[in-house]
Amino acid sequence: MLSVVFNHNGGLRPLNVLCLGAHSDDIEIGCGGAILRLGQECPRSCFTWIVFSADGHRADEARSSANAFLANVEAKAVIVNRFRDGFFPYTGVEVKEYFEELKHQLSPDVIFTHHREDLHQDHRLIAELTWNTFRNHLILEYEIPKYDGDFGSPNFFVQLDEALSRQKTTYLAKYFHTQENRHWFTAETFLSVLRLRGVESRAPGGFAEGFYCRKLAF
Repeated sequence: MLSVVFNHNGGLRPLNVLCLGAHSDDIEIGCGGAILRLGQECPRSCFTWIVFSADGHRADEARSSANAFLANVEAKAVIVNRFRDGFFPYTGVEVKEYFEELKHQLSPDVIFTHHREDLHQDHRLIAELTWNTFRNHLILEYEIPKYDGDFGSPNFFVQLDEALSRQKTTYLAKYFHTQENRHWFTAETFLSVLRLRGVESRAPGGFAEGFYCRKLAF
């Protein structure tokens, strides 16, 4: 299995990373481990972290969690929007216009976004608009465990050790108290996914996050 090193231009220029999540906690669940690892290995990275739908307590949770996951990063911008939860496809004009603004503001090296085949309508629209907007960028689609059972077979893995994996699950429990009543929102769920992807990628530390990488040029 070949490895990719996130070290732009020999480390001479900071890596620009764009994280997109439909809701508060999506980014953390989908790629929190990758972000923690990048924070350790590429602390000069510049992160733009965008949550599309969160207000009230959920918005507070989103900001607190993002700052925790990005604690080791030198440059970061955390943006929390208030598009209507569950209605993204039906308010698509406004969401599309927001992406058009991003296109002129950002030129990321790597983008973390939702899986295009995610069965949640909000997640799926964000994935579609990511590809529609950013056409010359490395896009990694993350996965979210849910009742719908829409997991597939990822082809790109970010390998993690146990310490980073448990840090991710600890942060999820610490910062998202509004989700405690959801039957799937448990450390066991998240660690199980990480362990399974670790097995599939033969991760030395036993854990990994899985992503869908549709286009990659060498």
